[in-house]
Amino acid sequence: MVMLILRFDLRNPPMAGVSMADRYAATLEMAEWAEQHGALAVVLSEHHGADDGYLPNPLLLAAAIAARTTTIRINIASLVGPFHHPLRLAEDLAILDHLSRGRIDPVISGGYAPHEFEMFGVPSQERPQRMTRLFRTLKQAWSGEPFEYEGRKARVTPPPYRQGGPTLTMGGSSEGAARRAARIADGFIPSEPAFWQAYVDECAKLGKPDPGPPLSTSNPTTYLADDVEAGWAELGPYFLHEAQSYGGWGQAAGVASPYAAATDIDQLRATGSHRILTPDQYVAELRAMGELAMAIVHPMAGGIPPERAWQMLHLLEDRVLTQV
Repeated sequence: MVMLILRFDLRNPPMAGVSMADRYAATLEMAEWAEQHGALAVVLSEHHGADDGYLPNPLLLAAAIAARTTTIRINIASLVGPFHHPLRLAEDLAILDHLSRGRIDPVISGGYAPHEFEMFGVPSQERPQRMTRLFRTLKQAWSGEPFEYEGRKARVTPPPYRQGGPTLTMGGSSEGAARRAARIADGFIPSEPAFWQAYVDECAKLGKPDPGPPLSTSNPTTYLADDVEAGWAELGPYFLHEAQSYGGWGQAAGVASPYAAATDIDQLRATGSHRILTPDQYVAELRAMGELAMAIVHPMAGGIPPERAWQMLHLLEDRVLTQV
């Protein structure tokens, strides 16, 4: 059986012609649909100050999804740690843990987009210290007992639904982040596979169990259409919008990005970061994966209108999920 995951970032460019309220409503409906069709998780992301309204507060949306669902996991990948007050984030995640009855899975990263650090008045060079303080504070806070925070007495109540709180995974794009994750986090998701070995080495140095091979970080945006060329003609502008936005943020931060070279739709297709498959092609691909088959879909990628996203999800439902 295929493991289905839906991702949402709530981009809403003007070309979509959709109100933000309608897009948020569609997200909740799609999360319910995902649960009804046996999905493993929904994934929410965080960015700030984006022209297209990219989701700035995944915690609020996670709470709404938790209230509308009962079994699906809610993965936040990722929270940008340096922009969150450690005590307040400890409280928010504890409440989310109760609302979801233990279904919240946060991934916390250090961020990279320069305009966001400027917006929050956070020096980017403080990322390592802020991430270390955040992870250590969360773990202390979730005991429910008083502790010292920056010389002051603090106590976070209620403690989370799960004893000790949600699993804390760190996202990162450097060797330093990998080694930091081994020291203070419960897991690590690198932006590039090359950083995984540093995490493994640091775990060994600390006497922690071998974490094994990394999870695949290759996750192209996959869409379904019976006519691939017609699909690209219709959806290519949304994919290009997404790619150029991420590419621009990466270039501003000096981070290598597969999106950076995409100046038009043909170049974007060549990168493989976005693709359109027929249902039969996707079925064949998922069957070839065997028991580890995973379908990660981004139904409103780049701001695709909800009505069009539903067409793709129903194609997935009728022509793919019934066949694998």
